[in-house]
Amino acid sequence: MFSLNRATVLGNCTRDPEMRQTATGQNVCSFGIATNRTWTDASGAKQEAAEFHNVVVWGKLAEICSQYLAKGRKVYAEGRLQTRQWDAQDGTKKSTTEIVADNVIILDR
Repeated sequence: MFSLNRATVLGNCTRDPEMRQTATGQNVCSFGIATNRTWTDASGAKQEAAEFHNVVVWGKLAEICSQYLAKGRKVYAEGRLQTRQWDAQDGTKKSTTEIVADNVIILDR
């Protein structure tokens, strides 16, 4: 049985990274990446769409991302997809899918 959970995105950082620490003192950094797609529709018109990805980074890489990433920077991230669920304050169930990155490369100066 073979299984693979891998996500790779290359796009622009949508917000400044948010750095925090867990109760055990481990660093965690979260940020967003937007990827764009263009195509020509049946009538020949050019179409464009953006996808927005939430990215989470842990440990030393989290420190580096919080220090050097900023909104608008070109960034490459790869890691695994993870879905989290929780109960919101209003009692509804919420969930989000994010990329838990183990490799991040800042591509612009």
